[in-house]
Amino acid sequence: MRKRTMLSLAAVCTICAGSIFAPHLSAFAASLSELQQKKQDVENKSSDVQDKINDKDSKISDINDKQSSLKDQLDALNGKIDDANQKISSKQNEIDDTNQQIDQLKKDISELKNRIEERNKVLKERARAIQENGGGSVDYVGVVLDSKSLSDFFDRLSAVRTIVNADQKIIDQQKQDEANLQDKQSVFEKKLADLQTMLADLKDMKAKLKDDQAAKNALVAKLSKQKDDLEEEKMSLKEQQEILADQKASIEKAMELAKKELAEQKVAKAAEAKASSSSSSSDNSSNTSTNSSSGSLPKVSSGAFTRPAAGYISSEFGKRSGEFSGFHPGIDIANSAGTPVVAAADGVVFRAYHSSSYGNCVMISHYISGKLYTTVYAHLSSYSVSAGQHVSKGQQIGSMGSTGESSGPHLHFEIYNGQWTPPPHNGAQNPRNYINF
Repeated sequence: MRKRTMLSLAAVCTICAGSIFAPHLSAFAASLSELQQKKQDVENKSSDVQDKINDKDSKISDINDKQSSLKDQLDALNGKIDDANQKISSKQNEIDDTNQQIDQLKKDISELKNRIEERNKVLKERARAIQENGGGSVDYVGVVLDSKSLSDFFDRLSAVRTIVNADQKIIDQQKQDEANLQDKQSVFEKKLADLQTMLADLKDMKAKLKDDQAAKNALVAKLSKQKDDLEEEKMSLKEQQEILADQKASIEKAMELAKKELAEQKVAKAAEAKASSSSSSSDNSSNTSTNSSSGSLPKVSSGAFTRPAAGYISSEFGKRSGEFSGFHPGIDIANSAGTPVVAAADGVVFRAYHSSSYGNCVMISHYISGKLYTTVYAHLSSYSVSAGQHVSKGQQIGSMGSTGESSGPHLHFEIYNGQWTPPPHNGAQNPRNYINF
């Protein structure tokens, strides 16, 4: 049997009708008292299981609330990421526009440089002409004083002023153009730097939003896994609760049978007292077990219990290590698929159903020598009995298989001393204590 957090599929105590009851009134009274106590134990365990189910429901509800909150947060994050994408696109467009403006500025700069170069040529030509006419410098005073008349004086003075003013304008215009060029360069370089900074900030903000989004998505996945685990645990608890409910009904039915037997014994005692003068006759009945053994069925042994299937022991009862580590509440008998599986003792089928962990499973309750026992037969390929059916020791109830959490054909067999107990299976007994394997 593969080990996982699984339900131990053991059932409890139904009492077989008829000969399995002790023949004395005191024994019946003790049986009723014991059954009443077992019923109370089952009710207590059922209440504990319900508390665990309520706890799972509370945790599932808490996870649902967290998932809802995370969904709202993720929606808000998605909105912020979309907004960041729009802003990044807008800033990128501004950067593209600014780059275009800078390209235009480069053209303007080229034109300005050409104009400056032209002005420099004019000034150089004027300086060359002056040098050719009078030497290295312009003697504007000499030009004026060489005038031949007053009228010529004023004409020369006006001409000198015009030349000087024109040269000064050229020089001033060149200085202004150079200053404008520097201003434009500074403005556009600063604008481009600011835009690139804003774009970098936006991209950094988007990266942080993405990191937050990834963290929240990881938390959503983690919560989803926790919820799945809780749902699985809740299903296991529900299965336990169903078994406990059937246990209680089974015990109540057993109590009714015991009361009926007690009443019949009282009537029999009264009749015996009235007929004390009559000769008693003993009825020797043959208690023959109709074992439909077909050769492949295991031999029915003496004692209260018999071996449930032929095969070799592949896994013992108790703590295991390796791949299937943990507590193993039964014993595994391995053989080929289809090997017959029989009831280990007289009793009543308590449950016959399919479990997610133990596959096809039959559970039988027994009342032997005034004590309650439960046997479990798991991983069957099929079963041929149903709940409430009386079975005899050695009677075939199914066939060996590998259904549920199983790694190969085998029978997982458990014995409980008393009623079934939920994990950690405190009532589970080593089958070797009851059967010679």
